[in-house]
Amino acid sequence: MWKRLIRTFRLGIYSLLLHKLRSGLAVLGIFIGIVAVIWLVAIGEGVSYQAQKQIEQLGATNIMVRSIKPPQNSSDSGRRSLFVSYGILRSDYRRFISNIPWLKQIVPMREIRQEARYDDRKSECRLVGCTAEYLTLNHLRMRRGRFLTDRDGKARANVCVLGDGLAQQLFGFENPIGKSVQLDRDFYVVVGQTFYREPSSAIGGSLSGQDYNMDIYIPLETLRARIGDQVFISRSGSREGEVVELSQITMSVHSIDEVEETADIVRRLLKLYHKNMDYSVNVPMDLLKQARRTRIMLNILCVIIAGISLLVGGIGIMNIMLATVTERTREIGIRRALGATRRDIVQQFLAEAVVLTVAGGASGVIVGYLCGPAISSARWLAKKVASDTMAQLPEVVTQLQPRIATWSVVASLVISIGVGVLFGLYPAVRAARMDPIEALRHE
Repeated sequence: MWKRLIRTFRLGIYSLLLHKLRSGLAVLGIFIGIVAVIWLVAIGEGVSYQAQKQIEQLGATNIMVRSIKPPQNSSDSGRRSLFVSYGILRSDYRRFISNIPWLKQIVPMREIRQEARYDDRKSECRLVGCTAEYLTLNHLRMRRGRFLTDRDGKARANVCVLGDGLAQQLFGFENPIGKSVQLDRDFYVVVGQTFYREPSSAIGGSLSGQDYNMDIYIPLETLRARIGDQVFISRSGSREGEVVELSQITMSVHSIDEVEETADIVRRLLKLYHKNMDYSVNVPMDLLKQARRTRIMLNILCVIIAGISLLVGGIGIMNIMLATVTERTREIGIRRALGATRRDIVQQFLAEAVVLTVAGGASGVIVGYLCGPAISSARWLAKKVASDTMAQLPEVVTQLQPRIATWSVVASLVISIGVGVLFGLYPAVRAARMDPIEALRHE
């Protein structure tokens, strides 16, 4: 059986080589289709990867646990203490670390509305007690000086970092580094100033809007030592005390797929140790859905375009095989007269179609792996020829890195063989059904 099959393919290759140009054009059609599949999927994966990264930077891999003041029971108002204790605890923070080992980052913080002063200037701001990881978690960049360090927290140092907007209100064009800012009765030395950052918008029910430019950051341990957990809040002429250990814990995981599982564990841990619902667990579901929709849409678009390319290549093979059948009608008649069965004729023409598609598919896969170097070369050439135009293009174009998907290579080879069989079957069956006598009469 194997010898017969090998002989059939050898005969098919010999027949194709008799018409090199026509066979080459058929191979070219499949070659273009396969290269289109691999390149389009690689570019789509590259764009999708960048889109995923941008969405992740918005906080799609973050789980935020926030302290929420529970509603007060009016019947207990006469016996209610001046201080209301609620919210997430430092013990919750330690439990998250010990029970969720796959966390990429976990950043606790405490925020209080305060008035910052410098000489005769003052400004309302958000005082944030945090750790060194807060900078990278919120994608802040330093304009001057440095951010808080772990050493600052251990020493409970009176140092602070100013948001860009707050620095301008307090210091104008003056360099704030080394100057002292007053918060309540304490003074803090400015060690850094962040770059201006566009305020983040609220996204559905997932993330609240945030303006980082009016923040002042001090070490979390410093805030605990200087201000403490008890804070008085004035509302409409009345004063009320709150006891809150942490305002928020933000956890970051490595991939979007881990977000929901991690959030479920966080909810179970909090439910065990909190009698009241004095917390909320926020998962950026809108961002997660947007990331999934983006990936699905790009993959569907790539498959459609690549499918059209392969369809065109398959039609080309069918046309060439039909022309071959017409030209070789007399040969078919002779083979039938010498004892060849219809099955033999079908196998012969199918073998020729498969040889064409495998040749096109194999060469297409080889060139498909050159997608990255080809795009890098094209980008380098474009920068040399039209540097101004390239500078105006979006970052997704200028920094695109194709990502070859293994499944697209395997699928390309399988599809190329399938195209050969599918589009070669009709010409093969047509050749096998010819009347041998009529075929012998054909000129």
